[in-house]
Amino acid sequence: MLSQIGHLLIQTAFGVFVYALLLRFYMQWLRAPFRNPVGQFVSAITDWLVKPVRRVVPGLLGLDLATMLIAWFAEALMLVLIYWLRGLSFASAPGIAAGLLFTVAAMELLRASLYLLIGVIVVQVIISWVNPRAPLAPVFDALTRPFYAVFRRVIPTIGNVDLSPLFVLVVAQILLILLDNVARLVPGGG
Repeated sequence: MLSQIGHLLIQTAFGVFVYALLLRFYMQWLRAPFRNPVGQFVSAITDWLVKPVRRVVPGLLGLDLATMLIAWFAEALMLVLIYWLRGLSFASAPGIAAGLLFTVAAMELLRASLYLLIGVIVVQVIISWVNPRAPLAPVFDALTRPFYAVFRRVIPTIGNVDLSPLFVLVVAQILLILLDNVARLVPGGG
């Protein structure tokens, strides 16, 4: 029981931070506006670590590598704590364990990115139905537009309904299935 509670607390604390880092990374990459409650929350929760790391890790081609690196290390640290809580040790082969750990952490970041995309699409679709001029609509539009554009080129609207969100959701789900199958092949990843 205490192990389950510890697992929940570790996943919650690190999960919120990792998702905030990923959202920050994607908001910057996709040029989503930060002058809104979502951007302010993401900045408030991540600035304390991202700004100092940016002095050491520069960006590359418009990508905020510092933010992604912090997310990767945070995910790896979360995995170490969860494995430690389960009673697993890395002492026998630390080099191999570290390689596997960072591979699993990268796969988990990809999984979290897909779940983040799914969540953003669901919120964006609801906002577009309820109040398309909501203050947060530009943020969600900026985060989803590049993914919708792929399908909007080939799939016409039907009865004034844009089906591109549905197709992006299906592709994201397929990628999650593929990722789960790959994760089963990696020791400690499934």
